Amino acid sequence: MKIPLSCTTVNRIRSACLALCSLSLTACVNLAPEYTRPDLPVAKQFAASTLTATPASASLQNLTAVAFFADPRLKPLLEMALQNNRDLRVAALNIEVAQAQLGVRQADLSPSVNVGLNGARLTTAAGGISSTYATGLSVAAYEVDLFQRLRNLTETARAQYLATEAVRKTVHISLLASVASTYLAWQSDFALLELTQKTLRTREATVKLLQLRFDKGASSLLDLRSAQSLLESARITHAQLRRQKQQDENTLTLLVGQTIPGALLNENSAQNGNFKPVAFDELPVGLSSEVLMGRPDVAQAELLLQASNANIGAARAAFFPKITLTGSLGLASSDLTNLFRNGLTVWSFAPQILQPIFDAGRNESNLQIAQANRSIAQAQYEKTVQSAFKEVSDALIARATLKDQWAAQKAQTQAEQDRSQLSQLRYKQGVNSYLDALDAERALFSSQQALIQVETQYAQNMVTLYRGLGGGWSR
Repeated sequence: MKIPLSCTTVNRIRSACLALCSLSLTACVNLAPEYTRPDLPVAKQFAASTLTATPASASLQNLTAVAFFADPRLKPLLEMALQNNRDLRVAALNIEVAQAQLGVRQADLSPSVNVGLNGARLTTAAGGISSTYATGLSVAAYEVDLFQRLRNLTETARAQYLATEAVRKTVHISLLASVASTYLAWQSDFALLELTQKTLRTREATVKLLQLRFDKGASSLLDLRSAQSLLESARITHAQLRRQKQQDENTLTLLVGQTIPGALLNENSAQNGNFKPVAFDELPVGLSSEVLMGRPDVAQAELLLQASNANIGAARAAFFPKITLTGSLGLASSDLTNLFRNGLTVWSFAPQILQPIFDAGRNESNLQIAQANRSIAQAQYEKTVQSAFKEVSDALIARATLKDQWAAQKAQTQAEQDRSQLSQLRYKQGVNSYLDALDAERALFSSQQALIQVETQYAQNMVTLYRGLGGGWSR
Protein backbone atom coordinates (compact mmCIF):
# COMPACT_ATOMS: atom_id res chain seq x y z
CA MET A 1 0.00 0.00 0.00
CA LYS A 2 1.39 3.42 -0.93
CA ILE A 3 1.32 5.79 2.05
CA PRO A 4 0.41 9.41 1.04
CA LEU A 5 2.48 11.67 3.30
CA SER A 6 2.16 15.44 3.07
CA CYS A 7 4.97 17.55 1.59
CA THR A 8 5.74 19.05 5.00
CA THR A 9 6.06 15.62 6.56
CA VAL A 10 8.27 14.37 3.74
CA ASN A 11 10.58 17.36 4.16
CA ARG A 12 10.82 16.73 7.90
CA ILE A 13 11.62 13.09 7.33
CA ARG A 14 14.25 13.98 4.75
CA SER A 15 15.83 16.52 7.13
CA ALA A 16 15.96 13.98 9.93
CA CYS A 17 17.63 11.37 7.70
CA LEU A 18 20.20 13.91 6.48
CA ALA A 19 20.92 14.89 10.07
CA LEU A 20 21.56 11.27 11.00
CA CYS A 21 23.83 10.77 8.00
CA SER A 22 25.76 13.94 8.77
CA LEU A 23 26.62 12.59 12.20
CA SER A 24 28.41 9.66 10.61
CA LEU A 25 30.41 12.01 8.41
CA THR A 26 31.86 13.70 11.50
CA ALA A 27 33.93 10.57 12.09
CA CYS A 28 37.52 11.66 11.76
CA VAL A 29 39.51 9.43 14.09
CA ASN A 30 41.04 6.45 12.28
CA LEU A 31 42.76 4.15 14.77
CA ALA A 32 44.28 1.84 12.16
CA PRO A 33 48.08 2.08 11.91
CA GLU A 34 49.36 3.85 8.81
CA TYR A 35 50.07 1.27 6.12
CA THR A 36 53.50 1.20 4.54
CA ARG A 37 54.56 -1.46 2.06
CA PRO A 38 57.34 -3.61 3.55
CA ASP A 39 60.70 -3.54 1.81
CA LEU A 40 61.20 -6.42 -0.61
CA PRO A 41 63.14 -9.12 1.28
CA VAL A 42 65.12 -10.06 -1.85
CA ALA A 43 67.97 -8.69 -3.94
CA LYS A 44 67.14 -5.53 -5.84
CA GLN A 45 68.10 -7.10 -9.17
CA PHE A 46 68.27 -10.55 -10.69
CA ALA A 47 71.75 -11.95 -11.23
CA ALA A 48 73.41 -10.35 -14.26
CA SER A 49 74.79 -13.74 -15.34
CA THR A 50 71.26 -14.87 -16.18
CA LEU A 51 70.56 -11.87 -18.42
CA THR A 52 72.11 -10.18 -21.45
CA ALA A 53 73.03 -6.61 -22.27
CA THR A 54 70.50 -6.33 -25.07
CA PRO A 55 67.84 -3.69 -24.27
CA ALA A 56 64.28 -4.93 -23.88
CA SER A 57 61.99 -4.03 -26.77
CA ALA A 58 58.36 -2.93 -26.76
CA SER A 59 57.26 -6.34 -28.04
CA LEU A 60 58.53 -7.95 -24.84
CA GLN A 61 57.02 -5.33 -22.59
CA ASN A 62 53.58 -5.71 -24.14
CA LEU A 63 53.67 -9.46 -24.68
CA THR A 64 50.24 -11.02 -24.12
CA ALA A 65 49.22 -14.61 -23.56
CA VAL A 66 47.80 -14.73 -27.09
CA ALA A 67 51.15 -13.66 -28.53
CA PHE A 68 53.18 -15.92 -26.27
CA PHE A 69 51.16 -19.06 -26.92
CA ALA A 70 51.06 -18.45 -30.64
CA ASP A 71 51.00 -22.09 -31.77
CA PRO A 72 47.74 -22.54 -33.74
CA ARG A 73 47.41 -26.12 -32.45
CA LEU A 74 47.53 -24.94 -28.84
CA LYS A 75 45.19 -21.95 -29.15
CA PRO A 76 41.90 -23.94 -29.23
CA LEU A 77 42.98 -25.90 -26.13
CA LEU A 78 43.59 -22.63 -24.26
CA GLU A 79 40.21 -21.26 -25.33
CA MET A 80 38.42 -24.40 -24.13
CA ALA A 81 40.26 -24.24 -20.80
CA LEU A 82 39.26 -20.60 -20.20
CA GLN A 83 35.63 -21.48 -20.91
CA ASN A 84 35.30 -24.77 -19.06
CA ASN A 85 37.98 -25.17 -16.39
CA ARG A 86 36.31 -25.71 -13.01
CA ASP A 87 39.07 -24.12 -10.92
CA LEU A 88 38.75 -20.90 -12.91
CA ARG A 89 34.97 -21.06 -12.58
CA VAL A 90 35.21 -21.45 -8.78
CA ALA A 91 37.65 -18.52 -8.60
CA ALA A 92 35.17 -16.32 -10.50
CA LEU A 93 32.32 -17.35 -8.19
CA ASN A 94 34.45 -16.59 -5.14
CA ILE A 95 34.80 -13.05 -6.46
CA GLU A 96 31.02 -12.72 -6.50
CA VAL A 97 30.88 -13.87 -2.87
CA ALA A 98 33.57 -11.40 -1.81
CA GLN A 99 31.85 -8.59 -3.70
CA ALA A 100 28.58 -9.32 -1.91
CA GLN A 101 30.37 -9.35 1.46
CA LEU A 102 31.86 -5.97 0.64
CA GLY A 103 28.36 -4.69 -0.16
CA VAL A 104 27.15 -5.83 3.28
CA ARG A 105 29.98 -3.96 4.99
CA GLN A 106 29.40 -0.82 2.95
CA ALA A 107 25.71 -0.91 3.90
CA ASP A 108 26.69 -0.74 7.59
CA LEU A 109 27.97 2.81 7.00
CA SER A 110 24.47 4.09 6.21
CA PRO A 111 21.35 4.04 8.39
CA SER A 112 18.65 1.51 7.61
CA VAL A 113 15.35 3.37 7.20
CA ASN A 114 12.12 1.39 7.57
CA VAL A 115 8.51 2.38 6.96
CA GLY A 116 5.70 0.99 9.07
CA LEU A 117 2.00 1.26 9.86
CA ASN A 118 0.62 0.02 13.19
CA GLY A 119 -2.47 0.33 15.35
CA ALA A 120 -3.45 -0.42 18.93
CA ARG A 121 -6.79 -0.66 20.81
CA LEU A 122 -6.86 -0.36 24.59
CA THR A 123 -9.55 -0.56 27.27
CA THR A 124 -9.81 2.64 29.30
CA ALA A 125 -10.45 2.93 33.05
CA ALA A 126 -14.02 4.02 32.32
CA GLY A 127 -14.63 0.81 30.42
CA GLY A 128 -14.40 2.36 26.97
CA ILE A 129 -12.06 1.51 24.12
CA SER A 130 -9.46 3.88 22.70
CA SER A 131 -7.67 3.43 19.39
CA THR A 132 -4.29 4.71 18.26
CA TYR A 133 -2.83 4.50 14.75
CA ALA A 134 0.66 5.53 13.65
CA THR A 135 2.77 5.47 10.52
CA GLY A 136 6.19 6.78 9.56
CA LEU A 137 9.87 6.07 9.06
CA SER A 138 12.21 4.66 11.66
CA VAL A 139 15.95 4.14 12.09
CA ALA A 140 16.94 1.28 14.38
CA ALA A 141 20.29 1.17 16.21
CA TYR A 142 22.38 3.10 13.69
CA GLU A 143 26.00 3.26 14.80
CA VAL A 144 27.75 6.60 14.42
CA ASP A 145 31.18 5.58 13.16
CA LEU A 146 33.05 8.13 15.25
CA PHE A 147 36.21 6.02 15.53
CA GLN A 148 35.88 4.44 12.07
CA ARG A 149 35.32 0.90 13.30
CA LEU A 150 32.86 0.25 10.48
CA ARG A 151 35.02 1.99 7.91
CA ASN A 152 37.99 -0.18 8.84
CA LEU A 153 35.86 -3.31 8.61
CA THR A 154 34.71 -2.10 5.18
CA GLU A 155 38.34 -1.54 4.18
CA THR A 156 39.09 -5.10 5.30
CA ALA A 157 36.26 -6.44 3.13
CA ARG A 158 37.42 -4.32 0.19
CA ALA A 159 40.99 -5.63 0.45
CA GLN A 160 39.70 -9.21 0.73
CA TYR A 161 37.54 -8.68 -2.36
CA LEU A 162 40.52 -7.39 -4.36
CA ALA A 163 42.62 -10.29 -3.04
CA THR A 164 39.99 -12.70 -4.37
CA GLU A 165 40.26 -11.03 -7.77
CA ALA A 166 44.04 -11.50 -7.58
CA VAL A 167 43.46 -15.21 -6.89
CA ARG A 168 41.39 -15.43 -10.07
CA LYS A 169 44.24 -13.86 -12.05
CA THR A 170 46.68 -16.34 -10.53
CA VAL A 171 44.43 -19.25 -11.50
CA HIS A 172 44.05 -17.76 -14.99
CA ILE A 173 47.82 -17.48 -15.57
CA SER A 174 48.54 -20.87 -14.00
CA LEU A 175 45.85 -22.50 -16.14
CA LEU A 176 47.32 -21.17 -19.39
CA ALA A 177 50.79 -22.24 -18.33
CA SER A 178 49.61 -25.71 -17.23
CA VAL A 179 47.80 -26.34 -20.51
CA ALA A 180 50.85 -25.25 -22.51
CA SER A 181 53.25 -27.27 -20.36
CA THR A 182 51.10 -30.41 -20.55
CA TYR A 183 50.72 -29.97 -24.31
CA LEU A 184 54.51 -29.77 -24.60
CA ALA A 185 54.86 -32.96 -22.54
CA TRP A 186 52.32 -34.69 -24.80
CA GLN A 187 54.23 -33.62 -27.92
CA SER A 188 57.48 -34.82 -26.36
CA ASP A 189 55.95 -38.22 -25.59
CA PHE A 190 54.62 -38.38 -29.14
CA ALA A 191 58.05 -37.62 -30.63
CA LEU A 192 59.75 -40.11 -28.30
CA LEU A 193 57.12 -42.72 -29.17
CA GLU A 194 57.76 -42.26 -32.89
CA LEU A 195 61.52 -42.56 -32.31
CA THR A 196 61.02 -45.71 -30.23
CA GLN A 197 58.74 -47.29 -32.83
CA LYS A 198 61.36 -46.66 -35.52
CA THR A 199 64.05 -48.13 -33.26
CA LEU A 200 61.83 -51.14 -32.54
CA ARG A 201 61.42 -51.90 -36.22
CA THR A 202 65.18 -51.68 -36.75
CA ARG A 203 65.99 -53.93 -33.80
CA GLU A 204 63.35 -56.49 -34.73
CA ALA A 205 64.93 -56.77 -38.17
CA THR A 206 68.38 -57.06 -36.59
CA VAL A 207 67.26 -59.89 -34.27
CA LYS A 208 65.72 -61.79 -37.20
CA LEU A 209 68.94 -61.42 -39.18
CA LEU A 210 71.13 -62.54 -36.29
CA GLN A 211 68.81 -65.49 -35.61
CA LEU A 212 69.30 -66.67 -39.20
CA ARG A 213 73.05 -66.15 -38.95
CA PHE A 214 73.16 -68.02 -35.65
CA ASP A 215 71.15 -70.93 -37.07
CA LYS A 216 73.71 -71.17 -39.87
CA GLY A 217 76.62 -70.88 -37.48
CA ALA A 218 77.68 -67.51 -38.87
CA SER A 219 77.01 -65.58 -35.65
CA SER A 220 77.57 -66.20 -31.94
CA LEU A 221 74.92 -66.69 -29.28
CA LEU A 222 76.36 -63.65 -27.46
CA ASP A 223 75.59 -61.40 -30.43
CA LEU A 224 72.04 -62.79 -30.66
CA ARG A 225 71.30 -62.35 -26.94
CA SER A 226 72.75 -58.83 -26.92
CA ALA A 227 70.50 -57.86 -29.83
CA GLN A 228 67.49 -59.43 -28.13
CA SER A 229 68.25 -57.50 -24.94
CA LEU A 230 68.30 -54.22 -26.88
CA LEU A 231 64.99 -55.13 -28.52
CA GLU A 232 63.28 -55.79 -25.17
CA SER A 233 64.72 -52.57 -23.78
CA ALA A 234 63.05 -50.68 -26.64
CA ARG A 235 59.78 -52.48 -25.94
CA ILE A 236 59.94 -51.40 -22.29
CA THR A 237 60.47 -47.80 -23.34
CA HIS A 238 57.62 -48.08 -25.85
CA ALA A 239 55.21 -49.28 -23.14
CA GLN A 240 56.25 -46.46 -20.78
CA LEU A 241 55.77 -43.80 -23.44
CA ARG A 242 52.33 -45.09 -24.42
CA ARG A 243 51.32 -44.84 -20.75
CA GLN A 244 52.78 -41.33 -20.37
CA LYS A 245 51.14 -40.11 -23.56
CA GLN A 246 47.71 -41.31 -22.44
CA GLN A 247 48.16 -39.79 -18.99
CA ASP A 248 49.11 -36.45 -20.58
CA GLU A 249 45.92 -36.59 -22.63
CA ASN A 250 43.92 -37.23 -19.45
CA THR A 251 45.58 -34.25 -17.76
CA LEU A 252 44.79 -32.03 -20.75
CA THR A 253 41.17 -33.19 -20.64
CA LEU A 254 40.95 -32.22 -16.97
CA LEU A 255 42.52 -28.81 -17.61
CA VAL A 256 40.30 -27.89 -20.57
CA GLY A 257 37.22 -29.16 -18.74
CA GLN A 258 35.79 -31.21 -21.60
CA THR A 259 36.55 -34.04 -23.99
CA ILE A 260 39.23 -32.94 -26.43
CA PRO A 261 38.30 -33.29 -30.12
CA GLY A 262 40.39 -36.02 -31.69
CA ALA A 263 41.65 -33.68 -34.41
CA LEU A 264 43.62 -31.71 -31.80
CA LEU A 265 45.51 -34.73 -30.51
CA ASN A 266 46.62 -36.72 -33.50
CA GLU A 267 49.68 -37.21 -35.66
CA ASN A 268 49.17 -33.96 -37.56
CA SER A 269 49.01 -31.89 -34.34
CA ALA A 270 52.41 -33.20 -33.25
CA GLN A 271 54.26 -33.08 -36.53
CA ASN A 272 57.17 -30.80 -37.36
CA GLY A 273 58.75 -31.17 -33.94
CA ASN A 274 57.80 -29.81 -30.56
CA PHE A 275 55.76 -26.67 -29.95
CA LYS A 276 57.96 -23.70 -29.14
CA PRO A 277 56.48 -20.49 -27.72
CA VAL A 278 57.38 -17.21 -29.37
CA ALA A 279 60.94 -16.29 -28.39
CA PHE A 280 61.38 -13.62 -25.76
CA ASP A 281 63.61 -10.70 -26.54
CA GLU A 282 66.72 -10.67 -24.43
CA LEU A 283 66.04 -9.52 -20.86
CA PRO A 284 68.17 -6.52 -19.88
CA VAL A 285 70.97 -6.64 -17.35
CA GLY A 286 69.78 -5.11 -14.09
CA LEU A 287 66.21 -6.37 -14.37
CA SER A 288 64.67 -5.10 -11.13
CA SER A 289 62.99 -7.40 -8.67
CA GLU A 290 60.19 -4.78 -8.59
CA VAL A 291 58.72 -6.66 -11.57
CA LEU A 292 57.54 -9.25 -9.05
CA MET A 293 54.95 -6.75 -7.81
CA GLY A 294 53.08 -7.45 -11.04
CA ARG A 295 52.46 -11.05 -9.99
CA PRO A 296 48.88 -11.51 -8.78
CA ASP A 297 49.90 -13.79 -5.91
CA VAL A 298 52.20 -11.06 -4.58
CA ALA A 299 49.39 -8.52 -4.98
CA GLN A 300 47.05 -10.89 -3.13
CA ALA A 301 49.49 -11.26 -0.21
CA GLU A 302 49.85 -7.47 0.08
CA LEU A 303 46.08 -6.94 -0.01
CA LEU A 304 45.63 -9.45 2.81
CA LEU A 305 48.31 -7.54 4.72
CA GLN A 306 46.31 -4.33 4.20
CA ALA A 307 43.16 -6.10 5.40
CA SER A 308 44.86 -7.21 8.62
CA ASN A 309 46.17 -3.67 9.08
CA ALA A 310 42.61 -2.30 8.92
CA ASN A 311 41.42 -4.95 11.39
CA ILE A 312 43.76 -3.44 13.99
CA GLY A 313 41.86 -0.15 13.66
CA ALA A 314 38.53 -1.93 14.19
CA ALA A 315 39.92 -3.72 17.27
CA ARG A 316 41.26 -0.48 18.73
CA ALA A 317 37.89 1.24 18.24
CA ALA A 318 36.31 -1.28 20.64
CA PHE A 319 38.09 0.51 23.53
CA PHE A 320 36.23 3.76 22.83
CA PRO A 321 32.58 4.74 23.28
CA LYS A 322 30.09 3.26 20.86
CA ILE A 323 27.31 5.64 19.82
CA THR A 324 24.06 4.26 18.42
CA LEU A 325 20.97 6.18 17.34
CA THR A 326 17.38 5.00 17.29
CA GLY A 327 14.66 7.32 16.07
CA SER A 328 11.43 7.68 14.19
CA LEU A 329 9.39 10.35 12.42
CA GLY A 330 5.77 9.99 11.35
CA LEU A 331 2.04 10.60 12.03
CA ALA A 332 -0.31 9.47 14.78
CA SER A 333 -4.08 9.69 15.17
CA SER A 334 -6.93 8.05 17.05
CA ASP A 335 -8.87 7.83 13.77
CA LEU A 336 -7.44 5.73 10.95
CA THR A 337 -9.36 7.68 8.30
CA ASN A 338 -7.80 10.97 9.50
CA LEU A 339 -4.29 9.57 9.90
CA PHE A 340 -2.94 10.97 6.64
CA ARG A 341 -4.94 14.22 6.74
CA ASN A 342 -5.20 15.49 10.30
CA GLY A 343 -2.76 13.22 12.07
CA LEU A 344 -0.28 14.69 14.51
CA THR A 345 3.42 14.74 13.62
CA VAL A 346 5.28 12.59 16.12
CA TRP A 347 8.97 11.83 16.46
CA SER A 348 11.39 10.14 18.76
CA PHE A 349 15.16 10.34 19.09
CA ALA A 350 17.06 7.96 21.39
CA PRO A 351 20.86 8.19 21.27
CA GLN A 352 22.85 5.67 23.30
CA ILE A 353 26.50 5.82 24.34
CA LEU A 354 28.22 2.67 25.60
CA GLN A 355 31.67 2.98 27.16
CA PRO A 356 33.49 -0.30 27.94
CA ILE A 357 34.50 -0.47 31.61
CA PHE A 358 35.07 -4.13 32.36
CA ASP A 359 35.07 -6.90 29.75
CA ALA A 360 37.50 -9.37 31.39
CA GLY A 361 40.20 -8.49 28.83
CA ARG A 362 38.12 -9.33 25.75
CA ASN A 363 38.94 -6.14 23.85
CA GLU A 364 42.63 -6.36 24.75
CA SER A 365 42.75 -9.97 23.53
CA ASN A 366 40.98 -9.08 20.28
CA LEU A 367 43.54 -6.32 19.68
CA GLN A 368 46.39 -8.74 20.33
CA ILE A 369 44.83 -11.19 17.86
CA ALA A 370 44.56 -8.45 15.21
CA GLN A 371 48.18 -7.39 15.74
CA ALA A 372 49.43 -10.98 15.60
CA ASN A 373 47.42 -11.61 12.43
CA ARG A 374 49.06 -8.57 10.85
CA SER A 375 52.52 -9.93 11.71
CA ILE A 376 51.52 -13.27 10.21
CA ALA A 377 50.24 -11.54 7.06
CA GLN A 378 53.50 -9.60 6.71
CA ALA A 379 55.56 -12.79 7.06
CA GLN A 380 53.38 -14.50 4.46
CA TYR A 381 53.76 -11.52 2.13
CA GLU A 382 57.54 -11.59 2.48
CA LYS A 383 57.63 -15.35 1.89
CA THR A 384 55.48 -14.94 -1.23
CA VAL A 385 57.93 -12.36 -2.59
CA GLN A 386 60.91 -14.58 -1.78
CA SER A 387 59.28 -17.61 -3.43
CA ALA A 388 58.45 -15.54 -6.51
CA PHE A 389 62.05 -14.28 -6.71
CA LYS A 390 63.39 -17.84 -6.49
CA GLU A 391 60.98 -19.10 -9.14
CA VAL A 392 61.95 -16.37 -11.62
CA SER A 393 65.65 -16.62 -10.78
CA ASP A 394 65.59 -20.40 -11.30
CA ALA A 395 63.85 -19.98 -14.64
CA LEU A 396 66.39 -17.37 -15.77
CA ILE A 397 69.31 -19.57 -14.73
CA ALA A 398 67.81 -22.53 -16.60
CA ARG A 399 67.17 -20.35 -19.64
CA ALA A 400 70.80 -19.22 -19.68
CA THR A 401 72.10 -22.83 -19.71
CA LEU A 402 69.50 -24.82 -21.64
CA LYS A 403 70.48 -23.22 -24.96
CA ASP A 404 74.06 -24.38 -24.49
CA GLN A 405 72.88 -27.81 -23.39
CA TRP A 406 70.63 -28.05 -26.44
CA ALA A 407 73.48 -27.15 -28.83
CA ALA A 408 75.82 -29.65 -27.18
CA GLN A 409 73.16 -32.36 -27.25
CA LYS A 410 72.60 -31.81 -30.98
CA ALA A 411 76.33 -32.11 -31.60
CA GLN A 412 76.54 -35.30 -29.53
CA THR A 413 73.57 -36.83 -31.37
CA GLN A 414 75.23 -36.13 -34.71
CA ALA A 415 78.45 -37.68 -33.45
CA GLU A 416 76.60 -40.79 -32.25
CA GLN A 417 74.84 -41.01 -35.61
CA ASP A 418 78.19 -41.05 -37.41
CA ARG A 419 79.63 -43.51 -34.89
CA SER A 420 76.72 -45.91 -35.37
CA GLN A 421 77.09 -45.85 -39.15
CA LEU A 422 80.85 -46.41 -38.93
CA SER A 423 80.42 -49.27 -36.44
CA GLN A 424 77.94 -51.01 -38.74
CA LEU A 425 80.34 -50.57 -41.67
CA ARG A 426 83.35 -51.90 -39.72
CA TYR A 427 81.29 -54.89 -38.54
CA LYS A 428 80.32 -55.76 -42.10
CA GLN A 429 83.97 -55.51 -43.09
CA GLY A 430 84.91 -57.85 -40.25
CA VAL A 431 87.02 -55.26 -38.41
CA ASN A 432 84.84 -54.94 -35.28
CA SER A 433 82.58 -57.33 -33.40
CA TYR A 434 78.84 -56.87 -33.48
CA LEU A 435 78.92 -55.83 -29.81
CA ASP A 436 80.60 -52.57 -30.88
CA ALA A 437 77.79 -51.93 -33.36
CA LEU A 438 75.12 -52.67 -30.73
CA ASP A 439 76.80 -50.37 -28.22
CA ALA A 440 76.88 -47.55 -30.78
CA GLU A 441 73.20 -48.11 -31.59
CA ARG A 442 72.26 -48.03 -27.90
CA ALA A 443 74.21 -44.77 -27.39
CA LEU A 444 72.55 -43.21 -30.46
CA PHE A 445 69.06 -44.04 -29.20
CA SER A 446 69.83 -42.54 -25.77
CA SER A 447 71.24 -39.38 -27.35
CA GLN A 448 68.22 -38.96 -29.63
CA GLN A 449 65.91 -39.30 -26.63
CA ALA A 450 67.93 -36.74 -24.67
CA LEU A 451 67.75 -34.27 -27.57
CA ILE A 452 63.94 -34.40 -27.63
CA GLN A 453 63.84 -34.02 -23.86
CA VAL A 454 66.12 -30.98 -23.74
CA GLU A 455 64.11 -29.32 -26.52
CA THR A 456 60.99 -29.82 -24.42
CA GLN A 457 62.73 -28.54 -21.28
CA TYR A 458 63.73 -25.35 -23.09
CA ALA A 459 60.19 -24.73 -24.32
CA GLN A 460 58.72 -25.51 -20.89
CA ASN A 461 61.23 -23.17 -19.28
CA MET A 462 59.78 -20.32 -21.34
CA VAL A 463 56.32 -21.26 -20.05
CA THR A 464 57.68 -21.27 -16.49
CA LEU A 465 59.17 -17.81 -17.06
CA TYR A 466 55.83 -16.58 -18.37
CA ARG A 467 54.11 -17.83 -15.23
CA GLY A 468 56.87 -16.62 -12.90
CA LEU A 469 56.71 -13.07 -14.21
CA GLY A 470 52.95 -12.95 -13.79
CA GLY A 471 52.10 -13.19 -17.49
CA GLY A 472 54.88 -10.86 -18.65
CA TRP A 473 57.91 -9.17 -17.17
CA SER A 474 56.63 -5.60 -17.40
CA ARG A 475 53.28 -3.90 -16.89
